[in-house]
Amino acid sequence: MKILMVCLGNICRSPLAEGIMKTKVSESFFVDSAGTISMHEGEHPDKRAIKTASNHNIDISRQKSRPITKADFDTFDKIYCMDIDVYEDVISKVKNEEQRKKISLFLEASGDHKNAEVPDPYWGDMKDFEEVFQLLDRGCDAIISEILP
Repeated sequence: MKILMVCLGNICRSPLAEGIMKTKVSESFFVDSAGTISMHEGEHPDKRAIKTASNHNIDISRQKSRPITKADFDTFDKIYCMDIDVYEDVISKVKNEEQRKKISLFLEASGDHKNAEVPDPYWGDMKDFEEVFQLLDRGCDAIISEILP
């Protein structure tokens, strides 16, 4: 199973989701993250995201931001978007219905807050990053229970 987490810049929410998911699934899973913009391409996650993950014994410091690519739609089995704008941007890039079916809102897929969005903590403080971490952690658990038999 190949899972892609997607947010806007790939420096806060999706790197956290990638890191959390990697700690919860076996090595037979491939988990990655991407952004819908390339503004931060090649950069490590936001220092606050790295610190928040580290507080939970998860190391995301070596991740590097990258934009989502056309190849991702064929490579990944599941693509989870952190908010509506990201979802709409990702959906606009698909070439067929098969690819579209792989894409969901993260919280919707996790059974939490129908059509809700994972808030972007970028403009917030460490408390906001911790709240997002907790939301992503619960969401990853719910997604795992859905995709694992």
